[in-house]
Amino acid sequence: MALLVFPSMMISISLFLLLLTFCQGKTNYWDDEYPFIRYASSFSPSPASSSASSGSPDVREKGYDYIIVGGGTVGCPLAATLSQKFRVLLLERGGVPFANPNVTFLKNFHISLADVSPTSASQFFYSSDGVYNARARVLGGGTCINAGFYTRPSARDIKLLNLDAKLVNESYPWIENQIVRMPKLSSFQEAVKDGLLDIGISPDNGFTYDHLYGTKVGGTIFDSYGRRRTAVELLRSANRKNLDVLIHATVQKIVFDKTGKKPRAVGVAFKDETGKQHQAILSRRRGSEIIVSSGAIGSPQLLLLSGIGPKSDLEKLNIPVVHNNYFVGKGMADNPMNAVYVPFNRPVEPSLIQTVGITKMGVYLEASSGFGQSTENISCNHGILSAEIGQLSTIPPKQRTREAIEAYKRNKRNFPQEVFNAGFILEKIASPKSTGQLSLSNTNVDDNPNVSFNYFSHPEDVQKCVEGIRLVEKLLSSKHLTNLMPPEDETFRKLLNMSVRANFNLIPKHTNDTKSVEQFCKDTVITIWHYHGGCHVGKVVSPDYEVLGVHRLRVIDGSTFSLSPGTNPQGTLLMMGRYMGVKILRQRLGRASGF
Repeated sequence: MALLVFPSMMISISLFLLLLTFCQGKTNYWDDEYPFIRYASSFSPSPASSSASSGSPDVREKGYDYIIVGGGTVGCPLAATLSQKFRVLLLERGGVPFANPNVTFLKNFHISLADVSPTSASQFFYSSDGVYNARARVLGGGTCINAGFYTRPSARDIKLLNLDAKLVNESYPWIENQIVRMPKLSSFQEAVKDGLLDIGISPDNGFTYDHLYGTKVGGTIFDSYGRRRTAVELLRSANRKNLDVLIHATVQKIVFDKTGKKPRAVGVAFKDETGKQHQAILSRRRGSEIIVSSGAIGSPQLLLLSGIGPKSDLEKLNIPVVHNNYFVGKGMADNPMNAVYVPFNRPVEPSLIQTVGITKMGVYLEASSGFGQSTENISCNHGILSAEIGQLSTIPPKQRTREAIEAYKRNKRNFPQEVFNAGFILEKIASPKSTGQLSLSNTNVDDNPNVSFNYFSHPEDVQKCVEGIRLVEKLLSSKHLTNLMPPEDETFRKLLNMSVRANFNLIPKHTNDTKSVEQFCKDTVITIWHYHGGCHVGKVVSPDYEVLGVHRLRVIDGSTFSLSPGTNPQGTLLMMGRYMGVKILRQRLGRASGF
């Protein structure tokens, strides 16, 4: 008789396997599949290091060919590719995603984002605009905490990114064949897809990875059981003999040799999980490099901490100036998103983004559902960032305060299950013209820098939002959506008022002023975690992502983007890791690269 395993049993099974591996005496429970992943405290360049492969004589004497800072969406495929021919050290400040049910299971997506503890997979921050946000802090990066939607960008985006289309098309399948699949649409996502077509967002492009005007179903990194596939799995394709991955390795600065005409990166200083300091050194061989892939917040922050940035700002914090570059941290952007609350007349299963409407006006419409509560976690403390806050219209229409949220958390177990049956229509602005900047708050790399995005400071962004909300109104009038909603909630203005009350950010609300869609856009702006910029091509890095003004240093991640490619950037970032790994090997080895 076959053993049936249901998704709800997976957490218990994971914990059992974790306990079993420890009982069997394994050093790390991931050693069989990922023997190259070690705790940062195991790092030692001395002969006394017996367990860590980084203590091998070759590395002690010659250093690493590539040191990659940030084991995320770009860093993992980049490390796997470069390790085919060279010695690579991948440094990640977070832990592993394995056996973490909040990362692994789709139904726990909101709990992971709500976890504001110091060791969580997502690091909470909020911009000076008053919008709450999150940074990945785990091996696998954003692929461990995002909504899982996978899509390629448009041909126009590839051209604007100045990428070789042939190599791009060769790089995508390497990612897709390992961790991407076609989703099984939930009932809400089906209704949204049909509704989008009803209101003229056509044609019906069906399931496709391509970015096409109209309505489409994209890929997902969740499997059919709701288990997440992350960028970490791409490391299985690495040359294990050439790769060292250190977790809980927080890089504090890049070390430079400043004796030549240009400063030359020679290594990185980092601390391990115990606070002990270490230094990893680059090989002296021609072509060896440090590659920063720490994301749109982490990469400009690390450059600034390392002395690359505006001279006056660095001197205020007593950071020795390595290269004066005014543009580091400038041009930060985040695609503003506004969500319209959709109450349901029946339970609807949880779903993240599966369907998207791509309009020619520069607005994308997406949807999510069912992430309020479940019988299993109704008494969980999900913190002030939980998506459940946005799923409730029962909280009084007053300014959100920590006290109000704490009172809700104490009393929420008394709410009937039906009150959590809700979803959202998400409206996102493509290519916002409003931009901000990033600067250091102090010299502690663990602290978030100061970030502003200046949402809706440009009038064109406001106008796009207004047009997008009008599309949402049409969508919610479609029979496919009205069939899911209670009849008493049929007026769009009522839904907007509920959305204003349900929204949680630090921006003052105008709950009685939803006649003004412009005001609604400004009051309820939230993030969809697609922030980018801070290390723009031509200003901070070259077209090959080499940091201007220094040698042997690159930045490869979303901080180099002037726009967020496609409807969702995950696919492009994963591709970039593979793309640049192959390109670097070709440049360095020519035909001998094998690519």
